[in-house]
Amino acid sequence: MSMNKPTQFDVLVLGGGIGGLQAALELAEQGFSVAVVERDASIGGKMIRLSKVFPTLDCASCITTPKMAAASHHPGITLFTLCELGKVERKEGLLSARLVQLPRHVDEDKCIGCRQCEYGCPVYVPDQEQAGLTARKAIYIPFSNAIPQLAVLDPDNCSLCGRCAKVCPTGAVDYAQPAREFTITGRALILATGFKLMTDYPERAYGPASRQPNLITSLEMERLLAPHGPYMRVLRPGDGKEPDSVAFIQCAGSRDINKGVSYCSRVCCMYAIKQAMLLSGSLPLADITIYYIDIRAFGKNYEQFFQNAKAMGIEFVKAKAMVVGQNAEGGVDLVYDDMESGEGAKRRSHDLVVMSLAMLPGCDSPPMAEVLAGPDGFIKSVSPKLAPGLTSQEGVFTCGAAAGPKDIVDTIVEAGHAAQEASIYLAFQGKGRAAA
Repeated sequence: MSMNKPTQFDVLVLGGGIGGLQAALELAEQGFSVAVVERDASIGGKMIRLSKVFPTLDCASCITTPKMAAASHHPGITLFTLCELGKVERKEGLLSARLVQLPRHVDEDKCIGCRQCEYGCPVYVPDQEQAGLTARKAIYIPFSNAIPQLAVLDPDNCSLCGRCAKVCPTGAVDYAQPAREFTITGRALILATGFKLMTDYPERAYGPASRQPNLITSLEMERLLAPHGPYMRVLRPGDGKEPDSVAFIQCAGSRDINKGVSYCSRVCCMYAIKQAMLLSGSLPLADITIYYIDIRAFGKNYEQFFQNAKAMGIEFVKAKAMVVGQNAEGGVDLVYDDMESGEGAKRRSHDLVVMSLAMLPGCDSPPMAEVLAGPDGFIKSVSPKLAPGLTSQEGVFTCGAAAGPKDIVDTIVEAGHAAQEASIYLAFQGKGRAAA
């Protein structure tokens, strides 16, 4: 953390994804001082990692990057990246958040984002920004449009050869940089902690059959489809071949009380259809199949989007598919009961299979003990339909997937509502603006 950053604000926004950024920008435009706390090295959240958005198929990065830049340059917004949240307490009418600044091992005030350290580093490790499908250096800038454009050193993989420090023109590399604890305060708090995907479902549901390279997650498919993805085209991770057949398994962990979660993750149908349509353009000769229980096309133009996918030749099979093994060509073998034909168990193989995994709360537990989580772990809203941004605690609001699975459109709308509720609360609180 730069030593020049303020620590007192009007509003604290926990989460630097599209919901948190939207809420922060709307509040900052009203003259409030806002702190955005993000645990990743860059703001942008899940959306900046996507290829395109449904149902318009607009570029996700083209939508998110301007908001990231606007938040970064707005005088009323302060970014705290690579920060872990410790505890939030209410003290003397203010909300106090204890943060741990994880070490970048790079001085924020000196780093100019020139990437010379990255170019000079000899160590290559799997790049988690590309779902581990390609490599990065041990010191790196997370991705090309990351904000802030600051390098991060991975101490677990650094060989301490000293090359990055030698080539850095400003002497920013600091191998001994420690973690640092500090506190920021605000008069209101917005929880925009987003979601994460269930990672252990394949092992729970399929056992050893799940450990194969050509059975991937939906976010890994997003990276394969992205123009700046690991291969610049869609290839099988297992052997680098173009797949001739691709399948999507819906409700992988959702609506599964035995091995997953009981609720519907809501957006999986639509993003699987989106990915299938993009695949149809990238691999026009490939057979694409979606195994589904129900299609949830709930938003504006979503049903037409679904019908367009069927018209493109994408096959929809009403079935719960199960992975049973790997064939000699590296493909994935599935077994399923066709619910429409009623013909009983069938078996098919696909070169590449994508699992639409369940969405889980992005924060393991609410940062305030007083803020209640529902039975599914998401932040509990007072009225999800009428006032989705309100929680049971005064001055604490929520938006987006922090309160439950939802799409980008609903996340942005809820972020606007949370910002409106926070501004009304601050106006009636009547204590003036926080010191910058």
